[in-house]
Amino acid sequence: MKKSFVRGTWQAKRAYSPAIITEGAAKTVWVAGHTGAVDDAGKSLAGDFDAQCRQTFRNIEKTLAEAGAKLADLVTMTVFLIDTRYTTRMTELRTEIFGKDFPASAAITVAGFAQPEMMIEIQCVAVV
Repeated sequence: MKKSFVRGTWQAKRAYSPAIITEGAAKTVWVAGHTGAVDDAGKSLAGDFDAQCRQTFRNIEKTLAEAGAKLADLVTMTVFLIDTRYTTRMTELRTEIFGKDFPASAAITVAGFAQPEMMIEIQCVAVV
C-alpha cells in the first residue's frame, strides 16, 4: 500500500496532516475509542494528562498489533479532550510519537466521559 501525506503549511505545528492518500490493496482497521485512565498494571492515572495520553497511545498500539497494524498505519484520528487547555500538550506528545508523518486529525473538547477520571479518548482508523 502506498501512503502519501498532504503536509499543508501550519498543520505540522499542530501535529496533524490535512489529508492522507492511500493507494493499492489494503486492509482498513477501524479503532474504537481508546483511553488511558489506568496504566498496564491497573494503577489509576487520574489527574495526570501526560500519563493518560501516553497510555492511550500504548493501548491503541496494542489493539493495532492484534489487527496486524501499527501506529504508523494510522491515517486519521479524532481526539476527545476534557479541557481545551490540553490541546497544545497533546500536540507535543503526538509529535514525539509520530515524528513528522502525522495522521489527519480533529481535536474536540467534551463536557465529560463515561468515567470522571478520564481526560482523553482517541478513536482512529488505520490502513495497512
